[in-house]
Amino acid sequence: MAILPSLNASKKDTRTVGRGFQSIFLILFTLLMMIGIDARLAYLQIVKGTKLRARAESNRIRMIAKQPERGNIFDRNGKLLATTKYPRSVYLWPMAHTKPSWSIAGPRLAKILNFPQGEMEKKLQQAGANSSSLIRIARDVNEAQITALKEYASELPEVEINTEAVRYYPQGQELAHVLGYTRELTAEQLEKKKSEGYRLGDVIGQMGIEKAYEQTLRGEWGGQQVEVDGAGRPLRVLGEKQAKAGNDLHLTIDLDVQKAADQALGKYQGAIIAIDPRNGAVLAMVSHPSYDPNIFSKQKLSQKDWQSVQGKAYPLVNRALSAFPPASTFKIVTTTAGLESGKFSPDTVLQTFGSLTIGGVTFGEWNHAGFGPLGFPGAMAMSSDTFFYQVGRRVGGPSLIEWSRKYGFGQKTGIEFANEESKGLVPDENWKQKTWKIPWTVGDTINMSIGQGALQVTPLQSAIMFSVPANGGDRVKPHFLKDHEEAKNWRESLNMKAETIKVLREGLRKVVTEGTGKRLNLPSIPPTSGKSGTAEAGIGRPNHTWFGAYAPSDRPEIAVVAFGENSGDHGGTVCGPMVLQVLEAYFHHKYPGKYTKPQSENSATESQSGD
Repeated sequence: MAILPSLNASKKDTRTVGRGFQSIFLILFTLLMMIGIDARLAYLQIVKGTKLRARAESNRIRMIAKQPERGNIFDRNGKLLATTKYPRSVYLWPMAHTKPSWSIAGPRLAKILNFPQGEMEKKLQQAGANSSSLIRIARDVNEAQITALKEYASELPEVEINTEAVRYYPQGQELAHVLGYTRELTAEQLEKKKSEGYRLGDVIGQMGIEKAYEQTLRGEWGGQQVEVDGAGRPLRVLGEKQAKAGNDLHLTIDLDVQKAADQALGKYQGAIIAIDPRNGAVLAMVSHPSYDPNIFSKQKLSQKDWQSVQGKAYPLVNRALSAFPPASTFKIVTTTAGLESGKFSPDTVLQTFGSLTIGGVTFGEWNHAGFGPLGFPGAMAMSSDTFFYQVGRRVGGPSLIEWSRKYGFGQKTGIEFANEESKGLVPDENWKQKTWKIPWTVGDTINMSIGQGALQVTPLQSAIMFSVPANGGDRVKPHFLKDHEEAKNWRESLNMKAETIKVLREGLRKVVTEGTGKRLNLPSIPPTSGKSGTAEAGIGRPNHTWFGAYAPSDRPEIAVVAFGENSGDHGGTVCGPMVLQVLEAYFHHKYPGKYTKPQSENSATESQSGD
C-alpha cells in the first residue's frame, strides 16, 4: 500500500516536465505573429495604402468621361461656320477583350460596325487594362447598327452606346481652307499631347482655324463617377463634373464674300483672297481644288473620301498661302523702288521699245512693239515691260530686293496659319551663289523688275502689297480673329514719300480706266484701282495669271487678289472678272441699290490683251 503514492507522484512529475518552456514558447510565438501581422498591416496601410486604395477604388468606381462641346465658329456678321452635332457612338470597357465573352463579342461587333476586330483590340490595349474610362471604338453609328447592337445585347455585355459631340461644317467645301478640320489624335500626337490633358480618342484641330485656336475651342472634359458591382454593372452615380464647352470664335470672314469668291474661282485651280486694306482683316480666302472637312468627322474614311483629299491637284494645299511668281503685279514694288531711290521723279518719262538688249541678252516687250514715251502711271496702265526694265536696271538689284522685303515678301505675314504658310522667296546674291554657284547679274535684276525669275510670292502677300497704296503707305498684318482693336495696331508704316503713294494710286487707277483692267471699269462697282499679271510657268505649261484690285479708289475698304494656277491666257481676261465678281458681291450687299449690274455680260468693256 505504501508503494501507490510513490507511483502517483512519479506520474504527476512526468506530465508537468517542460510545461513552463512550452508556455513561454507559445507566448513568444504569438507575440511574434502579432508583431508580424501588425507590421504587415502598417506596411499595407501606411506605405502601400494610397496605391491599394486607388486600386480598390478603380475596381469599384468607374469614370464615364464626357467630352466637351467644341466652341462654335461664326463669321463677322454672326453666321454659323462650324458647330457640333450629336451622333451616337459605341464604347467598350478597357478590359473587354480580356474576358472569355470576347470570343463572341469581338467578331459580332466587327461585323455590325464594319470595323476590324484587330483595330478594336489595339485601341483597348493602348488604353491599358487599368484604365477607368470607356474607350470609343466607333462613332456616328446609324440606326441599323443601333438596332443590331440592341438585338445582340446579351452577347455584348461590355458594350455601351452614348451620344457624343462631333464637329460639323454646314458650309462644306466653301470654307475648308479657312476652318480646316478636326480629327482623332494619332498615336504620335497623343504621346506629345498627354501632358496637356489629351486622352485616347480625343479630337484635335488639324488645319486652319481649328488648329490655330485649338486651346480656345476645345473646352474641358467632364464625366460621371459610377459605382459598379463585381460584374462591372453600374449601381449608382457617385458624382458628376460638367464638361466645360469651348469658347466661341467670331472671325473677320464675311460669308457672303467668301461664297462669291468660291463661285468666282469656279473651275480654275488657284486662289482668291480679300482683305480690309485698313487693318488686314481677312474677308475671304478661297483655294481650289477644295475638300469637304466633314469627312474627317467619320470614324473611318472611305476610299472615295481618301481620293477626294489625295488627288494629284493636292486639294489639302492652301494656294492662298503658297508661293508663285507675281509677274507684273510686282511693278508696284519696282515703281516704289524707282521713286524712293531718288533716281526717278514722279514726272519721269521713258521711251518704251519692242525689246531691249541688256548684258548681251534681249528682253522683249509683251506687245513686241512698245508704247512710245510713258510716265510711271501710263507704264503701269499699259504694263510696259521695257519701261520697268529701265527702272530696275538703274536702281539696281539691292534696291529692288530691299523694297521687296519692306513690302513683306520673303517672310511670313504673321497670319495665324504659320505651319501652312510659305514665306515665298526674294532671291539675292547669297541665295544665287548658294543655289547656283554663280553671281547675281543685271539680267536677274531685269527679270525681278517685272516679277519674273526666281521671285516667289503668295496671293496673301500680294493682297498686302496692294493694301500699301490703298491705305496710304502702311503694311498691314493679316488676321482672322475679329476684335475691336484700332486699325493702327495692325499697321506698320513703310515711310514712303507722299508723291510715291500718289503716283502708285494714279497708275493703278489708270490700269482700270485705260489699261489692262478695263473689265472692272463698270457702274456695278465703285471706282476701282488694280493691276494685272501674267507669269510664265515653265516650258510647255500654261501661264499663271493674276489680278489685284482695291475699291473705292479714293477711300479703299476692300482689296481682292485672284490667282489662276496654270490657267493660261492673261491676268486681265482670266482673273479680272473673278475680282469683279467678288467686288460686286461685297458692295451690293453692303450698299443695296447704290451700284447696279450691267444689263448683260456683253456690256462690260473688253480688256486689252497682255498682262
